[in-house]
Amino acid sequence: MTSATAIDRTQLRALCAREERRFVAAHPKSKAFAERAAGSLLQGVPMNWMVKWAGPFPVFVDRAAGAHFSCVDGHEYVDLCMGDTGAMAGHSPEPTVRAVRAQMERGITSMLPSEDAIWVAEELQRRFGLKYWQFALTATDANRFSIRIARHITRRPKILTFNYCYHGSVDETFATLSDGTVVARRGNIGPPVDPAETTRVVEFNDSDALETALAAGDVACVLAEPALTNVGIVLPEPQFHRALRELTRRHGALLILDETHTICTSPGGYTRAHDLDPDFFTLGKPIGGGIPAAVYGFTQEIGDRIVAAADVESCDTGGIGGTLAGNALSLAATRATLEHVLTPAAYDRMIPLARRFAAGVEAALSRRDLPWSVTQLGCRAEYLFRAAPPRNGGEAAAAGDYELDRFMHLYALNRGVLMTPFHNMALMCPATVETDVDRHTAAFEEAVGELRAP
Repeated sequence: MTSATAIDRTQLRALCAREERRFVAAHPKSKAFAERAAGSLLQGVPMNWMVKWAGPFPVFVDRAAGAHFSCVDGHEYVDLCMGDTGAMAGHSPEPTVRAVRAQMERGITSMLPSEDAIWVAEELQRRFGLKYWQFALTATDANRFSIRIARHITRRPKILTFNYCYHGSVDETFATLSDGTVVARRGNIGPPVDPAETTRVVEFNDSDALETALAAGDVACVLAEPALTNVGIVLPEPQFHRALRELTRRHGALLILDETHTICTSPGGYTRAHDLDPDFFTLGKPIGGGIPAAVYGFTQEIGDRIVAAADVESCDTGGIGGTLAGNALSLAATRATLEHVLTPAAYDRMIPLARRFAAGVEAALSRRDLPWSVTQLGCRAEYLFRAAPPRNGGEAAAAGDYELDRFMHLYALNRGVLMTPFHNMALMCPATVETDVDRHTAAFEEAVGELRAP
């Protein structure tokens, strides 16, 4: 058997160089835009992590619709990245576009409620089960606000996260374990304080470590993804969520479930699909169909405790909320997306496509005798360079291979398939079809065939 690390690195680098030459030759307009952008955009990109796209420069997009996009050089691509979940509803879904267009004519923002706010909150209550809802523009803010509330009502300073979790750019979550010690995660830019001062970190699926960390009595909340999603999909083991809920209650910590990525599981997220019972629920990215929008919900008990601790005179200086949070445009987009796009019928189409993706990758790996693993979570699927699916974030991170990642991503891109740049994740949207998935399968089969060629 050949592991990722046993692949002939000389051959891999030669293949990478060949694919880069192919990419550059096929994208003269993107290259020219990248060179022009370097004069005004840091490293030529509008957001720093866009430099991570495979290739010497990113593809510049011309148009996107449904599950496809075209670049300025005229090439069309199957999009399996879907804006790293931000476009999970598909690019410019027609009901959302129609609602946004109509709302823009009626007014974009006023810092006053609209009827859509009530409809959206009632729909969130129905889908996810929590009593009260509030709005933000990003899941990062939804998580920040939930953490602040948790600290306020518990009077505790720390939060607990799982190793290699994903919660946007929340400062406290950019922490990892090094020989059992909490340290800043690699790449953490300017942490305001030592992460050990704010955060406890344990491995996912480790109930014993979780109980030990909570026993100190200083953890305000556990902020958790129902399944890890940004280091390779790591699924919870049987009974882990039951233990997580029981231990947080026993030790007086609140439980925040961040479903920004795991909303791929079902219309009610992993929470409803698996009958979870959080104190807080946060969700961003796809909920507005591509328009910035996020939500956070909480139970009746939490709502009562917030009100009891509230000071109306000072509520605008409490560090929660933003001038554009809950704006009419975001809410119109969210209502249309929930009502007409991310529906049960859409999930019924998307989830089998993720299953088809996983099956295609598994078949190619089997034929080429490569011991990589594939994991599916709802309409999301991902392959990892290790034989067995990882049990926790530490195992998943140890299987990372940046050089191999870039090759696989660039190989697919050169054959018309866009994968998420940070990992090997594919996400289905309501507009994805079987031929889109099969296009990736063909490219993947060809790539691993070249890697295994003598």
